[in-house]
Amino acid sequence: MEDSSLSNSVDVDKGFAIAFVVLLFLFLIVMIFRCAKLVKNPYKASSTTTEPSLS
Repeated sequence: MEDSSLSNSVDVDKGFAIAFVVLLFLFLIVMIFRCAKLVKNPYKASSTTTEPSLS
């Protein structure tokens, strides 16, 4: 009986590790797209509130 409870705790730890890795990859993909957008058009991605008004 103790063997099955030990294997369940290992599976839970493995599940947390897999979920962490998946969330890390999702964050990495989002950051890659944001950086690509910034490189593609840096002026549009920057905030317009700090620019002085010319009109």
